[in-house]
Amino acid sequence: MEQIKFLIGYLRTMHKSEEGATIVEYSLLVALIAAALITAIGLLSDNIEGLLGRVTGSLL
Repeated sequence: MEQIKFLIGYLRTMHKSEEGATIVEYSLLVALIAAALITAIGLLSDNIEGLLGRVTGSLL
């Protein structure tokens, strides 16, 4: 029960704190950048695979 009270107190403090909001904002920004990179790599995967195939072929 003490752990739950501690957690509730911590969450209330973070809710009022600017630091907690900043952490959430940076986390969302990192998640957005990661999603954009994953999408870009997924869309370009065929082109990347072809480029690597040509490089490998020219080395052999």
